[in-house]
Amino acid sequence: MVAGAFPLAKLLTLGARQLSRPLAARIKAGARASPFFRAYICLPPAQLYHWVEMRAKMRLMGFRGAAVKPLNEEAAAELGAELLGEAIVFGVGGLCLYLEYARQTGQARRREEEQAAALREVGERLERLREELDAMAARHGWVSHTKQPHLFMAGEGDTPPSPPKRTKQNKKTVKNTKVA
Repeated sequence: MVAGAFPLAKLLTLGARQLSRPLAARIKAGARASPFFRAYICLPPAQLYHWVEMRAKMRLMGFRGAAVKPLNEEAAAELGAELLGEAIVFGVGGLCLYLEYARQTGQARRREEEQAAALREVGERLERLREELDAMAARHGWVSHTKQPHLFMAGEGDTPPSPPKRTKQNKKTVKNTKVA
């Protein structure tokens, strides 16, 4: 089974959001039945929502100083229960979004760490190869190009620098170091 082809996290997120709706309906039913929940949890947000909504509508219609009558207790309890249910569904959706974001950033961080480790490994291997080349050059009396400070960079003259010229002194040294 291919794990990437079937995103289990997205399926679980969708399931959590679908389960939050019946949960919200049960909480709404409990809020309507419980006097404490009704008085302290449902009514204040419902009255505030009603007041803000009516003020906005009145201002749009041109009434500036009109007072807003509060909702009756039954209507406020119903509106409060609806607001609470929507808040639960919205909260679960927001939590799912956050968890998905955290999962994606974790994957991206792990991927970057793996790439950085691979790059370090390639650099270390290149350094080991340079050291081996220098050791071979010293063993055979060659001129090592890895010790020279210049590096060819595209755009700096368009041709790579030429290797050092062999002088008579270099030729004598090379001839003297050859083994018959």
